[in-house]
Amino acid sequence: MLDLTWLLIAVPLASSFALLLAGKRADAWGHWLGVAASATTFVVGFGAFLQLLGLDAESREHAVHLFTWISGSELQLDAGLLVDPLSVTFVLLVSFVGTLIHLYSVAYMEHDPRRRVFFAYLNLFVAAMLLLVLADSYLLLFVGWEGVGLASYLLIGFWNHKPEYATAANKAFVVNRVGDVGLIVAMGLMFATFGSLGFEEVFAQVGEASTATLTAIGLTLLVAATGKSAQFPLQSWLGDAMAGPTPVSALIHAATMVTAGVYLIVRSSAIFDLTETARLVVAAVGALTLLLGAIIGMAKDDIKKALAASTMSQIGYMMLAAGLGPVGYAFAIFHLVTHGFFKAGMFLGAGSVMHGMKDQVDMRRFGALRTAMVVTWVTFGLGWLAILGVPPFAGFWSKDKIIESAFVGEGWQPWVFGLAALIGAGLTAFYMSRLFFMTFHGKARWTDDQHPHESPWLMTVPMILLAVGSAGLGWFLAAGDRFSTWLEPVTGHVEHHEPVLSVPVIMTLTLTLVAVGVVVAWLKYGRADVPTEAPAPSLATLTARNDFFQDSVNRAVFERPGTHLTRTLVYADAAVVDGAVNGTATGVSKLGESLRRFQSGQVRSYAALILIGLAGLVAFVVLGVL
Repeated sequence: MLDLTWLLIAVPLASSFALLLAGKRADAWGHWLGVAASATTFVVGFGAFLQLLGLDAESREHAVHLFTWISGSELQLDAGLLVDPLSVTFVLLVSFVGTLIHLYSVAYMEHDPRRRVFFAYLNLFVAAMLLLVLADSYLLLFVGWEGVGLASYLLIGFWNHKPEYATAANKAFVVNRVGDVGLIVAMGLMFATFGSLGFEEVFAQVGEASTATLTAIGLTLLVAATGKSAQFPLQSWLGDAMAGPTPVSALIHAATMVTAGVYLIVRSSAIFDLTETARLVVAAVGALTLLLGAIIGMAKDDIKKALAASTMSQIGYMMLAAGLGPVGYAFAIFHLVTHGFFKAGMFLGAGSVMHGMKDQVDMRRFGALRTAMVVTWVTFGLGWLAILGVPPFAGFWSKDKIIESAFVGEGWQPWVFGLAALIGAGLTAFYMSRLFFMTFHGKARWTDDQHPHESPWLMTVPMILLAVGSAGLGWFLAAGDRFSTWLEPVTGHVEHHEPVLSVPVIMTLTLTLVAVGVVVAWLKYGRADVPTEAPAPSLATLTARNDFFQDSVNRAVFERPGTHLTRTLVYADAAVVDGAVNGTATGVSKLGESLRRFQSGQVRSYAALILIGLAGLVAFVVLGVL
């Protein structure tokens, strides 16, 4: 089965092309082809996982050669796949959660006339993400990296007849291209230093490179990761990405795209292990983003944008763990996996709410939906408990490990990172409880034309399966350090390190802050009446609602200066370059017009001019002789 892993990319990619080329003839069955292609990737991926699991830990790495890709004088590179515990973990997450999202989409997009195209884009997304995580070189990874960027652009702007949706797609595309510059520069540094872009060749030589070079590579890789995973300062696109259909939001936020940055950092652990500076910056970016995302989530009334802020914050936890080095790599991926289940479940739950509320997204117009949408309420509630980190749900086993790891170290770092992770847990409890209570509890705030109802089984079954994962997956993977042991061939063995605070103290503080966040949210949004119109915001609330004015900053720092620079260059081009060319042409033209006056076509005039010229010549010669 390991040699057949190329099917993981080929099957969804072929399905995508087939659906696009088949045209309207495939409208009646195209969506089922998309579901079947995604399900096939899970079957193949699960088979590869079982075969890998049967090998000894030191043998759990299998290379699959595809073809000779680049054969240049200096760069020799084959296209190949790397099947190891890290890549297979992502394969299982992407294919399983992706298949459930595909199934959900069959009903969610039932009345969309372009449903077939939607599934073609979904399969393109899955194929690109699987190529990204299976690639055996940075250059092939970059192909998948750009593929998910293209697919996200197509899906976010799927309803591009609405100008704001098209703008959101453009924004996501442009911001991610900024991050891509980091990956391109990193690859340039690698090739100049190691003469290769293959993982095996690069990682084998990292010990020979200078610390400055490795730090530069690490920081440029981080730039790429911040763009793709919506981390500070390239996080502004994530909230606007909610313009796409809700299944797209679930796929982007749970199983694909935003997880790519975390994958890139952990996959490059051999580089980050040797540069403390780059690791520190990764951890700092993660800590800052987890707090920014949580604060933004507290101020959002749009259910999907609140969940988007939550994703930003939770990816911040993963980046923080990855920045802690060997002590945190496995926990970053652990939380990524559990997050994939409970966040996908909550996004699909949000889609279910929208389905029953005529596409309403304002939580101030919800309330008491638990009575009309019981399955959605229960499944969403399990995801809510998981993200809060309430034992024994999934987030308790993964996020709490990151919080404990953040308190490991010496000097100021464990206190700063540990406190950031703790505060983030309390803020998460508040804003996610606010979302849950405003939507499902309190008094009904529906309008007369809304009649909330439960979603069809094609939508509820995926939500139920994801809720089961939200409830029990964390315990299953944490038992006996099962997940950390599984990743050891890639992330290395993690020795136990004592945090600066004891584990019971950290756990007590975490659960206390979580309880406080839930209680405060209940008092304010569960028990008390919630106004249907948002009250006038304070400066702090206004700042959070506007994503800390990130768009304004981008416009002021990049867009407007860029616009003025462009206009200046256009003026200079018109006035100087074009002016010189046009001026020369004008001068030649005027000279021609002046000379043209002597070309009258009258023979007598020509004879007179010849006579005058001859007389002048004779006079010149005579005077010269004298």
